Amino acid sequence: MFTKLMAATALISASMISVASAETISMWVRSGIGDSFKEVVKAYNAAHENKVELTEVPFAELVQKYATAIAGGQAPDALSLDLIYTPAFAAAGQLEDLTDWAKALPYFNSLSPSHVKLGTYEDKIYGLPLTVETSIFAWNKDLYKKAGLDPEKAPATWEEITANAEKIRGLGGDTYGFYFSGGGCGGCMIFTFTPLTWGAGADILSADGKTATLDTPQMRKAVDIYRNMIAKDLVPAGAASDNGVNFLSFTNGKIGQQSLGAFAIGTLVTQHPEIDFGVTLIPGVDGKPSSFAGGDNFVVTKGTPKLADVKEFLEYTYSPEGQKIMAKYGSLPTRGDIANEVLEGLDPRLKVGLDAIAVAKTPYTLQFNDLINSANGPWATFTNAAIYGDDVDGAFADAQAEMQSIIDAGQ
Repeated sequence: MFTKLMAATALISASMISVASAETISMWVRSGIGDSFKEVVKAYNAAHENKVELTEVPFAELVQKYATAIAGGQAPDALSLDLIYTPAFAAAGQLEDLTDWAKALPYFNSLSPSHVKLGTYEDKIYGLPLTVETSIFAWNKDLYKKAGLDPEKAPATWEEITANAEKIRGLGGDTYGFYFSGGGCGGCMIFTFTPLTWGAGADILSADGKTATLDTPQMRKAVDIYRNMIAKDLVPAGAASDNGVNFLSFTNGKIGQQSLGAFAIGTLVTQHPEIDFGVTLIPGVDGKPSSFAGGDNFVVTKGTPKLADVKEFLEYTYSPEGQKIMAKYGSLPTRGDIANEVLEGLDPRLKVGLDAIAVAKTPYTLQFNDLINSANGPWATFTNAAIYGDDVDGAFADAQAEMQSIIDAGQ
């Protein structure tokens, strides 16, 4: 009897220790993050004693709310943070240094390079890739056929894109050869327009983010390409006032070509099966491809007592199982070494989005919102004025000066 009692007591004690050792990790994600990360959390929670508790925060409020929570000591253990904001929080000393642990991961060198770059501040790593997004170029194969073009031939230069756009516009009516959101949508234009210059080796900022380098021959050529298409009536007039609301105009079946995000591949496949489309990398002004690397970094709040538990969860997300779940629900793999395995059986066009990671860039700056994303900022104002306005030289001069002023004020 005594032996049975001792055994039962030991079992209860072990159970209590197990329950006591289980942790709940609090994590914030932005609204609209999609199902991929939610599904990987669901799978992790089902298979582990530790749990991840997600809180969705409206996208426009996330950065300010996180900063306020940090100041008040109420921040979550971890956060899914738009990678462009990682340097600013790292510079403010608000994120955990993950350098040693990150570099010890056997697949560290295969993680999305742009995410790791944006997650690095003063040679220390504060953010690692969570969700990956890239910009790609899409064309409507049905409209190509109707215009007498080869629907299976991806355009490789902007000369080809423009020529194809002219033939598609020749179909008449409300069918147009190209589309972009040009109404002061800085986020849209950094995502789809800057790859034209990046592929040609130019950039709008220096590598350290301290100098505005907007006025280059490559950027002037990129502006001329868009101005030329507008002058030839190859772009719908509504593009001039589109602040991003109609960014996915390609889905209406009336647009022959458009630079989009790789996320649109899943949208087209699942919601617009009537559109037969092809995708390729965005050509630079000289034909060399590039892309914008977007998405979120996984960051950890400085001082969290659950750092080890957070690391365990992130390692699960990076596991083949976690990566397959993410890809199944629309996120590109963050690990290049198992990317082909992860995408096996999914739409083959997703591979183009994956290929874009190798040539993709993201501007590195602590002032991304003021410089790029703000609807009233210099980048959004510049793209609208330079592409649609009458004074191109003035647009370049004004934007260059304002960008440098904002950079200098923040140093």
